[in-house]
Amino acid sequence: MSISLANPVRGHSFDNFQGQPSGEMAISASDLNIFYGAFRAVRDVNLQIPKRRITAMIGPSGCGKSTVLRAFNRMNDLIVGARVEGDISFLGQNIYAPHVDPVEVRRRIGMVFQKANPFPKSIYENVAWGARINGFKGDMDVLVEQSLHGAALWDEVKDKLQQSALSLSGGQQQRLCIARAIAIKPEIILMDEPASALDPIATLKIEDLMQELAQQYTIIVVTHNMQQAARVSDFTAFFMVDDHRAGHLVEYGPTQQLFTRPKDKRTEDYITGRFG
Repeated sequence: MSISLANPVRGHSFDNFQGQPSGEMAISASDLNIFYGAFRAVRDVNLQIPKRRITAMIGPSGCGKSTVLRAFNRMNDLIVGARVEGDISFLGQNIYAPHVDPVEVRRRIGMVFQKANPFPKSIYENVAWGARINGFKGDMDVLVEQSLHGAALWDEVKDKLQQSALSLSGGQQQRLCIARAIAIKPEIILMDEPASALDPIATLKIEDLMQELAQQYTIIVVTHNMQQAARVSDFTAFFMVDDHRAGHLVEYGPTQQLFTRPKDKRTEDYITGRFG
């Protein structure tokens, strides 16, 4: 199966889907290949992400981690010439099927980016914005407070909700972006290097928050920080680049096992700093 991502088809939402994810898997990728034009950036990835766990994706720069992450909520649709071959299933449905609305995919599978990207609006409006455009009809004040509590930010901003989000520190801005993501009630939160631009104290707050969020959400995080992956994740996927510059999955399993008893010599070499 080959589906162009350059001009995504708008269609039915996940509300028409029946059933639950097979087993305890939140996302299943089968024979996943991702191309940018003629270049194959990712090849032959098979990966099952368990529900309500933290899965880390590690590997050297350019190995396809972020490309795979963005494929999980169809963010690559926005790149001209990108296309996917294979299958990514969420709730037992292929998210690249022609009838699936990519906007609805992104509502159900939220994303937090490497660089905090708050809107030039108030703290309140940053959290409310996504819910409002998705047609939220409930009590917005309650939703904003709940979301900020969920992102461990409420106590720091409750008295300045009408101040600009840009006045917050870098770590606070990143937690605000997490609050914005959870305000639209996703089932999965993707995080692409969420702490790479933060100081150690802010990084630890983000890591603590991730572990709290994993009680309600599935978290998938791309990180170059192997210590971070070892600290926060339940499962780890190690990617590297093959001779044709395509990223591929070398090893995937419980984090403790992958870091202490890796099955593949290349995983051991990367973790111990012999390459990468």
